[in-house]
Amino acid sequence: MNNFEIIEYAAWALSAALGLWMLFDMIKTNLAYNEDLLTSSKEGEIDDALVIDPTHQGGHR
Repeated sequence: MNNFEIIEYAAWALSAALGLWMLFDMIKTNLAYNEDLLTSSKEGEIDDALVIDPTHQGGHR
């Protein structure tokens, strides 16, 4: 096995890991938010619907 094959297998492993991470994140997001909120295109709708800790709003208020 030469260096190119090792790099190729590492790239496939990284690709699979990223794919699984995205799948996990998609499932987690779909369970946390309803479909209407996720597919809304109205600006500010998501920000208004989320409950954000006031101490983490970047110094606002």
